[in-house]
Amino acid sequence: MSRPETARFTLHPQLEADTIEVARWPLCRVLLMNDRTYPWLILVPQRADITEMHHLEPEDRTRLMHEMALAARLLEDATKAHKINVAALGNMVPQLHVHVIARFHEDPAWPKPVWGVRPAEPYDSASLSHILRMLRESMTPPRPNKPSPPRSV
Repeated sequence: MSRPETARFTLHPQLEADTIEVARWPLCRVLLMNDRTYPWLILVPQRADITEMHHLEPEDRTRLMHEMALAARLLEDATKAHKINVAALGNMVPQLHVHVIARFHEDPAWPKPVWGVRPAEPYDSASLSHILRMLRESMTPPRPNKPSPPRSV
């Protein structure tokens, strides 16, 4: 059963236009920014009318921190990034969302922030298919009816 806030949750139109959904985690939607210049995830807590982290209930704040760390680790592992930038600004899009960006010494903005350096370069269909498959495999939990691989102790 979903919480009432989740039932009323809608994604901001700008985030809807600029991203592709990768996964849905217990708190956040995990989105891929449609900019092939930087591997860039956006986490959006699925709570209605939230604009700031401190507006979240304490358990949701804790969950957000966990999901941010998980997204950063998975993106770092997948891309072999030199640095992972994590930021929640909300100046242009008021809905609470957290950017998790893989950075490389050779990227066009290094070592500065990525915003405003150059226009977004959307993924072509082959590149988008590849990165979505890679991210979804690492970020989507196995389905309950699908057996998990054995764990070594």
